[in-house]
Amino acid sequence: MENPVSPPETPRSDTSGRGPRLREIPVRLMVPNLITVLAICAGLTGIRLGFEGRYELAVAMVLLAAFLDGIDGRVARLLKASSRFGVQMDSLADIINFGVAPALVSYAFLLDHARSFGWIAALIYAIAAGLRLARFNVMEERQEKAAWQSEFFVGVPAPLGAVLVLLPVYLGFLGVDPSPVFVYGSVAYTILIGYLLVSRLPVWSGKSQTKVRRDLMFPILLVVVLYVALLMSYTWQVLVVSVLAYLAFLPFSARLWQRRYGTLTIEDDNASV
Repeated sequence: MENPVSPPETPRSDTSGRGPRLREIPVRLMVPNLITVLAICAGLTGIRLGFEGRYELAVAMVLLAAFLDGIDGRVARLLKASSRFGVQMDSLADIINFGVAPALVSYAFLLDHARSFGWIAALIYAIAAGLRLARFNVMEERQEKAAWQSEFFVGVPAPLGAVLVLLPVYLGFLGVDPSPVFVYGSVAYTILIGYLLVSRLPVWSGKSQTKVRRDLMFPILLVVVLYVALLMSYTWQVLVVSVLAYLAFLPFSARLWQRRYGTLTIEDDNASV
């Protein structure tokens, strides 16, 4: 009996010379990383513009970098696109956008008048920003987080530090003369902001207040719209007032912590680097 004829085999492409097939990645996973890359580009461009003497654009780029770097994590959570790669890349972007860029722009615009003292102040701030970000990353990796972490930061957050440290630059844009008193006062102020970044000062975060009363929704929206409109029309004046208001708020934040926990600083041993 003859064997039945087997059906012809479907020709297969020869893949013996190929490596393993690369895994495809959904586009939504790339969006947060693209925002982070844009933030790095903005921060580095701010540095370039600062050394070219285009200071207002330089500050605008630094503030844009801080804004983009502040939303990439939220976009990742919204798109369910969080990844360990994104976390590491965001950490590297933070030190550029919140530490190096504002320090160098401030140095190019004003601190350079103080020579070595100005450079030392810029170094201190940039290093303080790096230490602040490292401490934040360590605290975020703790398996069991303290209850107060949903309400308070340890020290001033790095994004706000970048906005605060540029106060002398804002004042310079408003016509304040770079006298020796103003220049060396700016040096001391830069060091002070660096200290606030690495301090154990409790800073109320507002993260625990996730609900707003219905009757307050429209007034809050109107206030936000008014603030943005004023910021667009009177940028440097509004930034000066905002920075001074935030600095004035810090003692009240420490007082709130003291009422709840009995100390003026955060004494949790796990909060340190």
